[in-house]
Amino acid sequence: MKAAVLKSFGSPLVIEDVPEPTIGTGEVIVDVVATRVLSYMNEVFSGERNYALDLPIIPGPGGIGRVRALGPDATRLAIGDWVFCDPTVRSRDDAAAPDIALQGLTAAGPGGMRLQQHFRHGSFAQQMRVPTENVKRLGAITSEEATRWCALGTLLVPYGGFLAANLRPGEIVLVSGATGNFGSAAVSVALAMGAACVVAPGRNETILADLVRRFGDRVKPVKLTGKEDDDRESMKRAAPGPIDCVFDIMPPSVSTTVVRAAIMTVRPYGRVVLMGGVGMAGGAGLELPYPWIMRNCISIHGVWMYPPDAAARLIALVRSGLLRLEEYEATEFDLDHTNDAVAHAAANGGPFKLTVIRP
Repeated sequence: MKAAVLKSFGSPLVIEDVPEPTIGTGEVIVDVVATRVLSYMNEVFSGERNYALDLPIIPGPGGIGRVRALGPDATRLAIGDWVFCDPTVRSRDDAAAPDIALQGLTAAGPGGMRLQQHFRHGSFAQQMRVPTENVKRLGAITSEEATRWCALGTLLVPYGGFLAANLRPGEIVLVSGATGNFGSAAVSVALAMGAACVVAPGRNETILADLVRRFGDRVKPVKLTGKEDDDRESMKRAAPGPIDCVFDIMPPSVSTTVVRAAIMTVRPYGRVVLMGGVGMAGGAGLELPYPWIMRNCISIHGVWMYPPDAAARLIALVRSGLLRLEEYEATEFDLDHTNDAVAHAAANGGPFKLTVIRP
């Protein structure tokens, strides 16, 4: 089969023929129809992000495809089913604290690297091998619709954060990083889950206005100035009531003062979700006042990805009509032009934009 292979950091992906994956117990082979390209994949492939990858590897986190072959433990899936391949692979021998690898992207710790050695190759290929529990049925879709369903991979990240925070219908949410790719997804997910409104701070007034255009007056935009205390008060004033939950998805390049300003808008007994990149590129860490956390009974949730059942629940949210994939505009590339797709994703990583490879 044909695949795009990363052989060394800092070099272009090589498009070549590789052996087809072989199936084992607890595994499914999927024909990849469409797979998204993350906006920062170029930084992963250059080595700038220092992701844990044992090269050579076929990259690509997750994708949309059709079941080609099944192991003996699959009782509901059928050959030809349209599925989402969840890239969050978990070890099976410790349900309480599993090791995790993101198939085709990175791994966490020595255990995650051991997982990566087996569930190594990702979706930038015509076929991929996936753990049975990571294959989620989509129901009937067309081949053309597979491109837009790639947005699940983006939407799942904030969905996992809001599940961890136990977001309830009618609550007020603040999304720190609302003008980015994952942040704008967080706005749409929070509203789909029933948030009364979402406070959306950011510097880009054009994107803030677009969020209001898409979702109406349940979005409360706030133009940030960079002055921590002033911005905190502006965010509080924009909310129609106390802010129940703050979700942070800021990238590594953002100052910790911007993140702290947003976090400390949350009400007493409120919840904070940290899913961003502060500190990942070095520099100062996030400092929060111990007395403020303790006396206000603030719950802080660090969340990486999402629970195993999140993908199926999110698919149901889309099927219900509460979460609209139609918000996303996609640009497609074939597998032979994977390097062009990576460059395009880096230059076009804004809200509700998808770069998709169709192998």
